[in-house]
Amino acid sequence: MSGNRAVTTYAEFWPYYLQEHAKPATRNLHFFGTSMAVLSTLAAAVTGIVWFVPAAFVAGYGPAWVAHFFVEHNRPGTFTYPLWSLVSDFRIAWFWATGRLGDELRKAGVGA
Repeated sequence: MSGNRAVTTYAEFWPYYLQEHAKPATRNLHFFGTSMAVLSTLAAAVTGIVWFVPAAFVAGYGPAWVAHFFVEHNRPGTFTYPLWSLVSDFRIAWFWATGRLGDELRKAGVGA
């Protein structure tokens, strides 16, 4: 958040989250990671193979952190706001899947 002011509500966090994901490559890596995490979780549930659970964390966070460190050049929100970041990972994917992400990005001041 600008000025190092703590975010106190999710309504404040969402535009911040979108601004921290301004580059399409960052969002693409997040979508890939979120998809792989969901698939790994489903695989664990269906097969009972427990190693899919830690694989879900690696698959979800790995691409996202690569995107933040090497594409966006910022610090992942997960480190400060873990729950809101997790919710927002799924929310941004939902807006993308439903074709409404551009509107959300514009509202947050991010060029789609």
